[in-house]
Amino acid sequence: MTNPTPIEDVSIGGEAIRLGQFLKFAGLLDSGGNVKEAVIDGFVLVNGEVDRRRGRQLQLGDLVSFEGRTVRVCA
Repeated sequence: MTNPTPIEDVSIGGEAIRLGQFLKFAGLLDSGGNVKEAVIDGFVLVNGEVDRRRGRQLQLGDLVSFEGRTVRVCA
């Protein structure tokens, strides 16, 4: 039996942040080009569903997953 992936909390210091910004801020991806490719290619999940909009506004509590890591948007 495998353990579920731990969820990391990442504080954004505000109420909302765009998906593309958050992926870099949380350290899931390191450049805007990588973010664009990963999101457009459908490799990024928001709350368990593929979201291909880099500009999507994330809210507090949203879960973002990429390559086996899941991070939660926190204040």
